[in-house]
Amino acid sequence: MRRANRQSDPKRVIGYVRVSTEEQSLGPQAQREALARWCESNGAELVSVYEDLGVSGGAALEKRPALLCAIDALAAQRAGVLLVAKRDRLARDVMVCALVERLAERNGSRILAADGAGNGEGPEAMLLRGLVDLFAQYERALIRTRTAAALSVKRSRGERTGQIPYGYQLAGDGLHLEANPAEQTAYQRLRELRASGLSLRAIAETFNRESIPARGKRWHLTSVARLVERLAA
Repeated sequence: MRRANRQSDPKRVIGYVRVSTEEQSLGPQAQREALARWCESNGAELVSVYEDLGVSGGAALEKRPALLCAIDALAAQRAGVLLVAKRDRLARDVMVCALVERLAERNGSRILAADGAGNGEGPEAMLLRGLVDLFAQYERALIRTRTAAALSVKRSRGERTGQIPYGYQLAGDGLHLEANPAEQTAYQRLRELRASGLSLRAIAETFNRESIPARGKRWHLTSVARLVERLAA
């Protein structure tokens, strides 16, 4: 049961917006408008809105800076409501949702969704919130599975997936990778220098001195280390 807090005002609202790179069906502007409409319809004041942009719904709470700020703002602004456009904007992980609920309760606040799903204090509302959270987590897992399968198919066809690795370039068809002759020389030189016993830092200095093509301005210890990892893979 949520503990009452006389300092929290149910008409003062902190808004939270989240979009990830996986799905953009409800963009930040649409979410902000949904929060504003809810507050107008319910005679509430939208005190402030915090946004996590490009953040997965499955990210841990410590990796959600805006959500942490929103939770802190509940107490600082004496707000009684943390409002999201839809329940899945809060998180796509049941444990994260439960943790945020507890933190809000400590401030005498509650979490509400502008679309109304799961709002309320009764057992039916609690059950619906749990079901929404579970389905959000399931949907996230489904997206990740489909993405992994699609990437696997692309890799099996020799098509590009993600960034182009050093030593390769995009072929003329715009899909496949082909060797980059200039960058491939770095691998051969790396083998020679490693065999001679040079440290990674010394190899970086040698690469820079010999003008071996780099993806950045210069070779550094870390960039040489990544090249060694690719060579060993």
